[in-house]
Amino acid sequence: MSRIIRVVAVAALAVSAAVGTGATASAASWPTPSGSVPVGATIKVTSGTYDGGLKRFYGTGDLGSGGQDEGQSPLFQLANGTTLKNVVLGSPAADGVHCLGTCTLLNVWWEDVGEDAATFKGTSASQTMTIDGGGARKASDKVFQHNGPGTMYIRNFQVNDFGKLYRSCGNCKTQYKRNVVVDNVTATVPGKTLVGINTNYGDTAKLTRITIVGDSSRKIVPCEKYKGVTSGEPTKIGTGPDSTNCLYTAANITYK
Repeated sequence: MSRIIRVVAVAALAVSAAVGTGATASAASWPTPSGSVPVGATIKVTSGTYDGGLKRFYGTGDLGSGGQDEGQSPLFQLANGTTLKNVVLGSPAADGVHCLGTCTLLNVWWEDVGEDAATFKGTSASQTMTIDGGGARKASDKVFQHNGPGTMYIRNFQVNDFGKLYRSCGNCKTQYKRNVVVDNVTATVPGKTLVGINTNYGDTAKLTRITIVGDSSRKIVPCEKYKGVTSGEPTKIGTGPDSTNCLYTAANITYK
């Protein structure tokens, strides 16, 4: 390869990298599933990576009620350190995905969210749950539920027809400080709230490169603040950016 060609190739890679980390990338198209897989009992991912090949997985039997009841079993359970990728969760989706520690969800799509799309459990303050790519629709309540400690990352994601994109558990029997980082996410109406956090436990939410589509009256709340509890119901105590808990500015949100 000549020196000139090498220089051009390096420049092209630099431009590509800059595009990937700079302006908000366009949302990926919803995938067409490559097949269908009925799930009658939770699929447990105990090590490594489970690649679903973009098949549609849906609940049957005990996982097939399609209800909003608390305490349902998930279609997938991810052990600490595992990855789930290239999966479409169809309807009914039961309680989606449970993460028992650090885990990664790559290119995972929820066509019709059941109780929740994914729940972050575990007990370590250093654990992380990363959702990278994918999207969710028809979440009458929450998309991502954060019950354990640690940090959840939601990036390069799209959501529409939803209650809350993220909620730090408002009334878990054991409460923790929780963090969420939301970057390059497109939210399309109808929707109510992007993130809900418990400020009394020191939760933080950082929002960057957020695009909200179709919300001319700006009813979708970027960040809601609650007083969390260990029994009963949490109390909503405020909304909007600050320098302690809801970490964003108007410049971080684009309306289309």
